[in-house]
Amino acid sequence: MTTTETNEETPPSQNSKPRRVQGGEATSHVVLSAHIGGNADLFPDILHLHVPLGARIADVTWGRGVFWQRVAPDDYEVFPSDLKTGIDCRDLPYDDDSMDAVVLDPPYMEGLFRRSESHLAGGGSHAAFREHYSNGAETSTGPKYHDAVLDLYYRAGTEAKRVLRRGGVLIVKCQDEVSANRQRLTHVELINRFESEGFYTKDLFVVVRSNRPGMSRVITQVHARKSHSYFLVFQYVGEGKVEKAKSSPANPGIKLGPPPSASATPAAQAQDQLDLDTTS
Repeated sequence: MTTTETNEETPPSQNSKPRRVQGGEATSHVVLSAHIGGNADLFPDILHLHVPLGARIADVTWGRGVFWQRVAPDDYEVFPSDLKTGIDCRDLPYDDDSMDAVVLDPPYMEGLFRRSESHLAGGGSHAAFREHYSNGAETSTGPKYHDAVLDLYYRAGTEAKRVLRRGGVLIVKCQDEVSANRQRLTHVELINRFESEGFYTKDLFVVVRSNRPGMSRVITQVHARKSHSYFLVFQYVGEGKVEKAKSSPANPGIKLGPPPSASATPAAQAQDQLDLDTTS
């Protein structure tokens, strides 16, 4: 018997499935979860991944606006505020369901939450923290030390939940710390709390400082010195919506309107890409 060679392809049977063709291009130019450098370098990539162009974004701890240094001014409708502008991140002047994203970066230095003004941190190179975030006033009520830091995050997160539309994004900057000689994993504490309040932890970024941090008055080092911080990206999935406890006077420097409708904003039009994207 002789074998006959042929170049003809065997036609697929009626029951066979067509071969899946992989789309896209092979590339190494992707956004990575860990970054060495400054916040301003990474922040545009976070927005690119998680916030559609044209979205309404409230940066409620604006400070000096460092995050936005490399973001094109026309890419988003940004609402900047902090204590220096007269707006507390725990009591925002925006309507319910009016924002596509909220950016939260409160001070994660427990030294800014002390009973005595003379013991407050935020001097020298950290003066900007006190000026923009703490008002330089002592914390006379509520939790102390690291728990006071968490309390600020929690209250600000609850207010962010109120002003975010369903599917909206909350971008949180934080750093772990050692408090009273105990390790406090702030990013874990925030994830646990926010996920219990209707947020889905969609992404996490680690920012490693490019210079080597120093320590003063070290006798015996007990814990590793923190040289990294986190950007946490939460998506509001719409459960347990809270209402504004009381109205706040609007900041005259910010124009506020009714909450955008589902067909009015680019972010709402991109709902299918944002909402509950748990498969990527």
